[in-house]
Amino acid sequence: MEQTVCELFAGVGGFRLGLERASKAWQTVWFSQWEPGKKKQWAHDCYVAHWGDIDENTGIDIALVNKIDIPEHNLLVGGFPCQDYSVARPLPGATGIEGKKGVLWWQIREVLQAKNTPFVLLENVDRLLKSPASQRGRDFGVILACLAELRYNVEWRVINAAEYGAGQRRRRTFIFAYKNNTGYGINQEALMPENILAQDGFFSKCFPVREIDNISNITVDYRDIPTVSEKFKFEFGNVGYMRNGSIYTTKCKPVEEQPIPLRNLLEKDVDEKYFLGEALEKWEYLKGAKKILRTSKTGHQYIFSEGPIAFPDPVDKPARTMLTSESSLNRSTHVVSDPENGRFRLLTPVETERIQGFDDNWTNTGMPEKMRYFCMGNALVVPMVTRMARQLEQILKNE
Repeated sequence: MEQTVCELFAGVGGFRLGLERASKAWQTVWFSQWEPGKKKQWAHDCYVAHWGDIDENTGIDIALVNKIDIPEHNLLVGGFPCQDYSVARPLPGATGIEGKKGVLWWQIREVLQAKNTPFVLLENVDRLLKSPASQRGRDFGVILACLAELRYNVEWRVINAAEYGAGQRRRRTFIFAYKNNTGYGINQEALMPENILAQDGFFSKCFPVREIDNISNITVDYRDIPTVSEKFKFEFGNVGYMRNGSIYTTKCKPVEEQPIPLRNLLEKDVDEKYFLGEALEKWEYLKGAKKILRTSKTGHQYIFSEGPIAFPDPVDKPARTMLTSESSLNRSTHVVSDPENGRFRLLTPVETERIQGFDDNWTNTGMPEKMRYFCMGNALVVPMVTRMARQLEQILKNE
């Protein structure tokens, strides 16, 4: 089977870069990247600067793209936002369910319906498994029901990149789905769920585990997705498997590898503009523990409290999770003590690229520096994709 790829919500190309680092046989036949409400599409332009464009639809709202026109592909990848995945019952005379407008999961579903893609690899935040707070597990249940309806079996795993040798403690949910009539799907159905979760599954081969806890089991009725949206509630573990709507999930302990300390990713001779200067007291306040009396919209008073964050960030450990607000005067922004002079400073754009596993100056394609930080805060850890790409290549070769 050809290693053809469609990359949705592509950002600056983390999935593609990770795949191509594993093998030059991967061929991206189409991609989509569009940032709502932005006149200048910096991430799309960065992607094009590295690989060139494909057609006039790669930089527009994916909802406006006729999914039938997307080129045929054997692997669909994408990092989609964590949103409200609730659905409404179809109106009398209408066909099919309708998700909330603007929610990008439904665009993925439309592509899978139109193209019948055999293999799918998606990335999302770790809280996807627990959202919304009012109905824990509902959103992921809806996604699994949609995939089961389209005859996919599914594995998922919450991966902390630092536990597998990366330079960032970034936890993300990865979802691997495959048609149950593929050769791979048929082979996996012959295995016991506990074996798939512990040793013989896609993720356990890419990211080995040393043990798993007791497995919980529930069935999702993929024939009635609106009822799943209304009533489904379940505590998902950080590893799981779904076969024909039967869900098996538990917690696992990784076989940890030595991570990259932040010190190894820092630049030398850093420009003066990255040093903190006179704002030090403000930073100390933001990073420190605090208790603040607040009043809710209903007039109820309560104490808002938060614990301290290390200030500066330790350079002998991996970086914390980067957010899109990196470099702004913000509690979550990294501040390091420069190893050369001991002064406190921000990370440079190149250092954020290294933390995510991109090449130096990957985003230095004309975009403002603020957008370089934003794009890295939105990106995934490229070496994690490369590990999965090697396993994916074997799966497609065996089809």
